[in-house]
Amino acid sequence: MTLDDYNQFCCSLPKTTHVVQWGGAHVWKIGGKVFAIGGWSKEEHPYITFKCTQLGFEMLKAQSGLRPAPYLASRGFTWIQMYEEPGLSEDELKDYIQGSYDLVAAGLTKKKRKELGLEG
Repeated sequence: MTLDDYNQFCCSLPKTTHVVQWGGAHVWKIGGKVFAIGGWSKEEHPYITFKCTQLGFEMLKAQSGLRPAPYLASRGFTWIQMYEEPGLSEDELKDYIQGSYDLVAAGLTKKKRKELGLEG
């Protein structure tokens, strides 16, 4: 997944915002909370970081091309970073980014979810 593909996919998710920060990383948020980070690689494919469940974290951290996300995982958060091949397929990566979005959105306050139109 290229950086453009990553940004296009994240942009397609409802009510997201985008900012470039932290040394040029493309950071995507829902309700002001980060759900995906892409960047830092000099290669065509960016490092992509996302939140996952505890079970997903345990499974993914052992896979080639994936690692606990620097800074985030060391603080006890269940964030994974895809940093090299083989990593995940593009479809798998999109599923995990969607899952990260869903986890972060579910963690927003009821008031914030209602403001965003995520709750009826």
